Parts: sequence; structure tokens; C-alpha cells
Amino acid sequence: MKRFHFGALVLVLATTFVHAGQTCEQRSPDPKHVMQGFELAQQVKQALDQSKSELAIIARNGQDLTQYHLRYSHMGLVRKDADGRWMIVHELNQCGTAESALFKQGLANFFLDDPFRYEALVLIPSAELQQKILAKLDSDTIKQLHEAHYNMLAFPYSQRYQNSNQWALEVIAAALAQDTVIDTREQAQAWLKIAGYQATTLEIPMMTRLGARLFRANVAFDDHPMGRRMSGHIDTVTVDSVEQFLKKRDPQMQQWLITLPSSTADR
Repeated sequence: MKRFHFGALVLVLATTFVHAGQTCEQRSPDPKHVMQGFELAQQVKQALDQSKSELAIIARNGQDLTQYHLRYSHMGLVRKDADGRWMIVHELNQCGTAESALFKQGLANFFLDDPFRYEALVLIPSAELQQKILAKLDSDTIKQLHEAHYNMLAFPYSQRYQNSNQWALEVIAAALAQDTVIDTREQAQAWLKIAGYQATTLEIPMMTRLGARLFRANVAFDDHPMGRRMSGHIDTVTVDSVEQFLKKRDPQMQQWLITLPSSTADR
């Protein structure tokens, strides 16, 4: 049985509750779920170490999205720091509000956010793309491409709002673009259109949209084109759509699935 340092556990449990599109509930963490989160983080760390890579894209199964034919809810960019630790840079919604911020966290924190299933998708870009993304992470680009007004279902080609996966995609776009300097969201989105990025279309009926808008501060639809919105077609950036886009743009990219046995969290 793997052992974990008590001090690290206390640090994790004391961390401010911040979620990607979820509300914050002040409740004591389930020890079993905490250990599962640490276990998955350890497995991901071992896989990343063995890959000899410097950067990867990682996603988690934070919510049950099967009704939308989606598996992963949230992604971030993970890099190895000077001390050999794998740190994730990602955008997080602040407790179900309409605001977000950029965070740098360890692997364990990434999997302690009450996931639906203890499972990780790991994408290892080509060495060339890794270096390009690392260069963006070391620059002001990541802040310039961040929009604090959060919308879980943000339209991919509007600058009014942003969701967590959209921030990651726009940073990746800035890294992929050749002969073009991208330092604004408008530029990133224009390049993604030309590059053939295809958003995920969710079918969301009007009454469902109305209920979400009334009762959830982190969901809005006013950035979506009127025609698409009225017909119930909501286009947004998802992990699945980013994965498909990268498969076409970076044929050398490796893809791993890391999961714990019987990993669906108790509800």
C-alpha cells in the first residue's frame, strides 16, 4: 500500500474550494476519495516521469456527461518544474460564481475535486509542440488569453466569456500558430477558425437553458448566435473537441488513459 505524507494531506484539505464549473460545498472530504485522488495522481506522475516529456495535457472525469456523449469535463496543462514536480496550470471557476482565475496546482489537487470517476486522459504532444506550449506558459500570453468572466458553456468564437477548456485551447492555439503572433483572444479564435477547429454541439432545450440561466451564475447563453441558440444547438469547447483537434494538428501526439479499478466515486 502506498503511503502519503500527512502534511501534504493537510495542505490539500485546507486548500480553498475552487472548482471547474461546480458549486463549492463546505463539507468534510471523504477519506476514501482523498486516497483515491492521491492514488490516481501517483499513477499519472509515474506515467509522466516514464514518458521523459516536459509537458502534457491532462483531463479528468469530473462530472457525468454521458447524456451529452462526453467523457471528460475539465483539462489543464501540466509541466515539470525545476524541482522535478509536475504542476498543472489551468483555469478554475470560483465556486459556481461567474468568475474564474488561473491556478497552478499539484497533481493531487487536480483529482481531489469530487470527480465522477477516478480517471485521467493524458495527451503527450510532440517534442516540438511541447516546447512551444512551454514558451507560452513562461510568457504573459496565458494571462492575456484569460477572461475572468466565466461561462461553463461559453461560445468558442466570442470574447464575452470563457470556460476552462477554452482557455487551454486558446493557449495551445497560440503555440501552434506559425508566422502569426497571437496575444489576444480574438486572434486565437480567428486562427482556430482557419485551422479547422470544430466545437462540440450540445442539444439543450429552451426550458433547460432557462432553468440553468436562472439558477446557475456560471451558465449563460447570450454569447451564442441567436439562430443556434433558439434551435437548441449550443456550441462550446470540450475536452473531446480539443483532443480531436490535436490529433489532426499533431500526428505524433501520444494518448494515454489512466484509471483506478472500480473508480466511480460513491454518490
